[in-house]
Amino acid sequence: MSVLVDRFSRRIDYLRLSVTDRCNLRCVYCMPPEGVPHLDHAEILTYEEIIRFLRVAVRAGIGKVRLTGGEPLVRRDVERLVEGIAALRPRLDISLTTNGTLLASVAERLAAAGLKRVNVSIDSLHPETYRRLTRGGDLSSALEGVEAALEAGLEPVKINVVTLKHLNDEVDGFLDLVYRLPVHVRFIEYMSPCGAVDSSYFVSNQELRAVLLRRGAVEEDRPPVGGGPARYYRLPGSRGTVGFISPVSSHFCPQCNRLRLTAEGRMRPCLFSSEEVDVRKILRGGGDDRETEEAIYRAILAALEKKPRDHGGLASFSKMNMSRIGG
Repeated sequence: MSVLVDRFSRRIDYLRLSVTDRCNLRCVYCMPPEGVPHLDHAEILTYEEIIRFLRVAVRAGIGKVRLTGGEPLVRRDVERLVEGIAALRPRLDISLTTNGTLLASVAERLAAAGLKRVNVSIDSLHPETYRRLTRGGDLSSALEGVEAALEAGLEPVKINVVTLKHLNDEVDGFLDLVYRLPVHVRFIEYMSPCGAVDSSYFVSNQELRAVLLRRGAVEEDRPPVGGGPARYYRLPGSRGTVGFISPVSSHFCPQCNRLRLTAEGRMRPCLFSSEEVDVRKILRGGGDDRETEEAIYRAILAALEKKPRDHGGLASFSKMNMSRIGG
């Protein structure tokens, strides 16, 4: 397998892959109340096109892929895509980010298909707050998804919490959760300008860590499988850990190892960048297998060349819908 290295000597081996722009929730930090315009089905990459792209990406040096959306589980038969990815060689480490509300019914099938682990986005453990933040979501469905993932062996299970001041800065409930379940709660600083809340809702992770420290002696812990940019801590006697992802107050660009493929087949070198490389055009260009694979490889290198040294702050954040990017 080759090795992908960008202009700043970072090894790039991780692809975040949006399989759909659709979602069954309308989270306040992600989209407006009316939702966003959907792509036409013909604009979204087929599973076969995704596998064809990944076949080249794996040989180029990608070793990890995370399926995202939108909400990836709203796309029909997504376990079929997982099975196709699992068959690629060299083997890919396959994970998935979901809101969890549809996970209970498919967790076992996903695990059997080759999925290794899941991240579940749950921004409140209070049913009414959760319903308000997601504009109608059912907290019990998301928690059932977490339980089903644990039972299916999709571990580690990580719980992603985007914290918004005055809306869900409820740290204590999540700290109690890591005593009850072997999960890894990660508090993520709010950074998206795409939804209905502004920067006045920002809460830094330094504030949240102060709440953690008031709970007593804590020690920094090794990251669970899957790594990532979070710093993890363990409370005495807890079954899981608490992590903090700080893209605003302490960005992790120097360690960034990822590229992104949007639902409509555009490679993005950075979440905050509007730079893109069109892969769908190559996949549907009608060339023979060798020509197409060579063009895909060149597209991967072109995206790598566009990867910036750092994200440049929120002012540079693209207004493109997060549900298409795969955040």
